[in-house]
Amino acid sequence: MAEKYAKAGVSLEAGYRSVELMKEHVKKTMRPEVLGGLGGFSGAFSLAKIKEMEEPVLLSGTDGCGTKVKLAMVMDQHDTIGIDAVAMCVNDIACAGGEPLFFLDYIACGKNQPEKIADIVKGVAEGCLQSEASLIGGETAEHPGLMPEDEYDLAGFAVGVCDKKDMITGQNLNVGDVLIGLPSTGVHSNGFSLVRSVFDITKESLDTYYEELGTTLGKALLAPTKIYVKALKQIKRAGITLKACSHITGGGFYENIPRMLKDGMGVEIELASFPKPKIFDLIQKEGKITDHEMYNVFNMGLGFVMAVDPSDVERVQAALKEINEVSYVVGKVTDSKEVVLK
Repeated sequence: MAEKYAKAGVSLEAGYRSVELMKEHVKKTMRPEVLGGLGGFSGAFSLAKIKEMEEPVLLSGTDGCGTKVKLAMVMDQHDTIGIDAVAMCVNDIACAGGEPLFFLDYIACGKNQPEKIADIVKGVAEGCLQSEASLIGGETAEHPGLMPEDEYDLAGFAVGVCDKKDMITGQNLNVGDVLIGLPSTGVHSNGFSLVRSVFDITKESLDTYYEELGTTLGKALLAPTKIYVKALKQIKRAGITLKACSHITGGGFYENIPRMLKDGMGVEIELASFPKPKIFDLIQKEGKITDHEMYNVFNMGLGFVMAVDPSDVERVQAALKEINEVSYVVGKVTDSKEVVLK
């Protein structure tokens, strides 16, 4: 039976080997609440600690890395794309004031190559470590005939928790509140369809060194998405209440920032107040893309935006400085109903 399954394109042995190879990475992410080990039919996580909250609310997020995986495949570098998958989920949970608890991944591939799968999971585990979440399960599915042998896709979901009284909802947002931005590490995981229309996504092109980037095009583009969970936890530990948050993902400034605002509100953002990674200048120049489209697609150097009371600005920045997190005062909330970039 296994021989016929192998002839059909699915190797059970490769599946067993990839699980063995990934175990060492998964083990590093274990929190005390995780029950049982890798290999069960479901991941078990104790909710004993959550009972200490007045009104616990579960928060969840699911996402993938989009067409960024194409770059990882062309470059044959698979150990960071998992960070992106985790980041896209846990940063959304952090937006609502939640603490990510656990993550599960899903890898679909044309052929299970155990070392490659283990490399992908290594990145997922690193993302979990950065967000202090446990990797409690996952699935690697071979799809022979549906996907080319060397290709794969990666997605996942995270579950977090927050006491209802600590949720960041935007309900108390006022005109005049100050926007504090946290820098991105580059393109993150959005806008890669546009990137792929600008550059030839070949090994030769991605290995090209650019003086202005200080690295190759591929390394600049593949830089993993920054995870903001620890920064948000630090602010909460300092006893500061954030009024609203936005994770700058697909849709850039014009779509994501309004999601943190109440009806009738807008923002003014000073573009000179934060540095723009050189990769965006290169994309814009090579693609002949307008400013409006760049800020409508990419994070442009700001991966996360928080609204705070003017009296809390110094405290927030001081708390972040304690853990070496850079932050910028980037603008304010207005009654303009628009996102105004100045």
